[in-house]
Amino acid sequence: MNLSDSKTINADVQTVWAALLDPEVLRACVPGCTEMAGSASQGFTATVVQKVGPVKATFKGTVRLSDVTPSHSLTMSGEGKGGAAGFAKGGAAVRLEPQGDATVLHYDVDAKVGGKLAQLGSRIIDGFAKKMADAFFSTFSDTVGAPQPNVEAPTDPNKKKGWLSGLTK
Repeated sequence: MNLSDSKTINADVQTVWAALLDPEVLRACVPGCTEMAGSASQGFTATVVQKVGPVKATFKGTVRLSDVTPSHSLTMSGEGKGGAAGFAKGGAAVRLEPQGDATVLHYDVDAKVGGKLAQLGSRIIDGFAKKMADAFFSTFSDTVGAPQPNVEAPTDPNKKKGWLSGLTK
């Protein structure tokens, strides 16, 4: 299964780059991830619980970064074993492109499965892999590019609130 897409993130390239290398951000963005440890230089270990069709499994695996061009691009490669459910492996080539105050994150994902998971059929697996990739990159975009909370201007304590205030003037 191959998938290509892009997301515009409301953050500068340096912020997006730092988030791509942060295990806590990655843990929060990977659907079903219960544990993520490690570092960008040494690689990450992860535990992910997922249900694909009728098969539910806990995958324990690793993620490695390669082809790293700081603040520009990298490749994430990972594989996990889910016991009797089988295995999953794949990767994502990620490229960052500055766009004003925002960053466009381009990604190309490739995923493969084996074991019981492979018996589910390519339509189910491809749909699941697309859903997972979309969920990760959408959550990543929302997490990293989340708007900062607005600081409200002080209000006049004598000012009436609500729609009734317009009627009582």
